[in-house]
Amino acid sequence: MVTAQTPEVQVIDCDLVIVGGGGAGLRAALAATLADPGLDIRLVSKVVPMRSHTVAAEGGAAAVLRDDDSFEQHFEDTVSGGEWLCDQPAVEAFVAACPRELSQLERWGCPWSRQDDGRVQTRFFGGMRVQRTWFAADRTGFHMLHTLFQTSLRYPSIRRHDEFFCTDLLVDERGLAGVLGVDIAAGTPVVYRTRAAVLATGGAGRVYAHNTNAGIVTGEGMALAGAHGVALRDMEFVQWHPTALPGSGILITEGCRGEGGLLLNAEGRRYLQDYGLGPPEPWPRPRAMELGPRDRLSQAFWQEERAGRTVATPQGGAVLLDLRHLGAARLAERLPMISEVARRFLGIDPVATPIPVRPAVHYTMGGIATGLDGETTLPGLFAAGECASTGIHGANRLGSNSLAELLVFGRAAGEAAAAWARSAPARAGGSLQRDAQAHAQHWYAQLTGDRSAGQPRVAELRTAMQAAMEDGVGIFRDADGMQRACQTLGELRARYSAGLALDDHSRHFNTEWLSAIELGHSLQVAETIAHAALARRESRGAHVRRDDWSARNDENFLVHSLAYCDPEGPPRIEHAPVRLTRSAPAERSYGGAGARVTLD
Repeated sequence: MVTAQTPEVQVIDCDLVIVGGGGAGLRAALAATLADPGLDIRLVSKVVPMRSHTVAAEGGAAAVLRDDDSFEQHFEDTVSGGEWLCDQPAVEAFVAACPRELSQLERWGCPWSRQDDGRVQTRFFGGMRVQRTWFAADRTGFHMLHTLFQTSLRYPSIRRHDEFFCTDLLVDERGLAGVLGVDIAAGTPVVYRTRAAVLATGGAGRVYAHNTNAGIVTGEGMALAGAHGVALRDMEFVQWHPTALPGSGILITEGCRGEGGLLLNAEGRRYLQDYGLGPPEPWPRPRAMELGPRDRLSQAFWQEERAGRTVATPQGGAVLLDLRHLGAARLAERLPMISEVARRFLGIDPVATPIPVRPAVHYTMGGIATGLDGETTLPGLFAAGECASTGIHGANRLGSNSLAELLVFGRAAGEAAAAWARSAPARAGGSLQRDAQAHAQHWYAQLTGDRSAGQPRVAELRTAMQAAMEDGVGIFRDADGMQRACQTLGELRARYSAGLALDDHSRHFNTEWLSAIELGHSLQVAETIAHAALARRESRGAHVRRDDWSARNDENFLVHSLAYCDPEGPPRIEHAPVRLTRSAPAERSYGGAGARVTLD
């Protein structure tokens, strides 16, 4: 029998903890230190910041720049793209702030691609009627993250704790009191006694099997907030990116279609006009065909696959992304990384051969419910980036809004958290350390898991979770499938709580143990997705049902879902109104005369 003893918790006093070293976390840290250079800020990340998932973003970030664009157009594209589930005051604030944030990034050194006259270059993205997406070739997230990281090195008040894994929040009668974590290398517990914290931990795409996300994107920030009574908003809206490599899920950027790439089915035919996305038009075609929004393109693929019009690959059906007509020079200038990916992982040259692609889970449009400053209902706790929900994405996020979002709301959360930290009183030491020791014991007890006792392995439960989500809460959904997913996830959580079998019982850099902790958070988040989806009895954006609720229902479901986690059972689902200002719900159209829909 393996036993585990919890090491003594190390206490670190600070003013502000930022959990997550990606784009949102770094932007929040910079905003906080610029607002108050005297703050002691700890940036805590389970990976080295340059390994954060922001680095994988390719296509670009949205902001009004051109003379033929306006805040009004960016607002309308976002709200209609989100099928009127967006909180419109949040969208208004967002689109107005985007140019300022992208320009600030330029001043910090971000190498945006340029036109011949030196102006920033932009490209089309799906669902946007003008060229609004700033880009740095097809490595935009990489360059943005590098820029934020190197800028953060100027400020000694931002102290990094790389490879520290946050496992829980500590809360008292006044609100947030601390953040509990593990020093991954040493395997020892750490509690950050802090006045405020910002969660910037990214999404939860890894609750699905086929996804574009890095292995670190497991949803723990959402789970940490949910475990302490903070609502998770609109979790049923999960985005599939229509162009990922079959099997691996490697992202093939929407920038390919923004540059003029075409999608062809097995017949060699552009097929999107069959699904309400407009007839083929001469380039440029800002509201038709391949430049439709991601939900519609992913749903169209599902239909084509069922109709037998996809190309067979060893990893499943695919359609063909054709870039051949763009030519070698344009691909080398605008899409060099995608060209390299095609050669390295498929052994094809996109100059001569189309790339097989299929949808994969890409983005969690819901998250921790926050206000515009990132504040949550737990005093002292803030959130920003993909783990947060300000309400700007609604039922379907438009591509390139997310990289702008992490800047706009990362800054807002950092400034608000800094203001809170300046005014909040310091926490007393003794009781917090005792609470932290007790909480740490729960996680260290997992190290005693023994296969001989019949306990399941991490991979066994994780695979079952991902299968339940793929089967029951996929691109198209129905009541029976979602109910099965909810039941399976509840059973998996019960098995998880009974204990897991670990082969590695050491504390030092025990990645199996960390995966076990992540799995608990992922299961909780997966349940909120499945239960919120089952409770939304309509079809809207990325949530499409094949049963009696296949139509949009503005009368009863023009509302946000709010999932409240329960450690003993399934989440409680409530609903709250969407804030509308100047755009009334209407038919969502992208230039097509009709759609070929076969739901039986």
